[in-house]
Amino acid sequence: MEDRSLYLIFCVALVVILTGCIIILIRNYLKLLNRNDALIETIDNLSRLNDKLRMDRHDYLNQLQVVYGLMELEEYEEMNSYLRKVYKELLKTGKAVKTSKPAINALLAAKSAEAETGGIEFLIEVKSDLKELHIEDWELCKVLSNLMDNAIKVLEDSDVQEKKIRVNITESPQQYIFSVENNGPEIPLEIRDSIFKKGFTTKKEDGHGMGLAIVSEIVSKAKGKIELKSDKEETSFTVSFGKEE
Repeated sequence: MEDRSLYLIFCVALVVILTGCIIILIRNYLKLLNRNDALIETIDNLSRLNDKLRMDRHDYLNQLQVVYGLMELEEYEEMNSYLRKVYKELLKTGKAVKTSKPAINALLAAKSAEAETGGIEFLIEVKSDLKELHIEDWELCKVLSNLMDNAIKVLEDSDVQEKKIRVNITESPQQYIFSVENNGPEIPLEIRDSIFKKGFTTKKEDGHGMGLAIVSEIVSKAKGKIELKSDKEETSFTVSFGKEE
């Protein structure tokens, strides 16, 4: 009888251990799937950034010829106006490749191109190389990607005349700070506590309501903070991660 009891205890313990192992394996598998999806997206973004840089290089050689031609013709006012436009384009690409994280650089370039295709001015200000950031690159990409996608979608659906998105990446002695701002409509006060919950959406179509929930989950897991500010002029989402001591 005692042997039978020990056998049952052993069987129960074995089932519990095996169940725990299966749960851990499933979690790790899902995590690998997420990383794989993020890696595929990053490679695609890097490929597009590389193509853009090659096209820009070819483009700028042609533009230098135009500038030289204007200078030869002594059309200095026209040359000055033309150079301003070229310089503005150079700044866009330069600001998108300022961090030490290739995945982030590629993401910024891809979202900038996507926004401007939709007639949205996309401004990037980078004041940190992010070298000591402890959050995984692929998880930070998900955070920024969802915030930027949200801003693009909001402006696409709005009737604002001059649509603008501004992305700021900076740091203080204690933390890294990321903000995504847009000049779309104000987020109503009564829903601000709910927009980070899974499934919450103001859209009737299926497939909405996950982006900001994903952001909140990743930020919380990384012991970061997220702050929302919104008024009639501007809406901003600011995410911060503490630096490792």
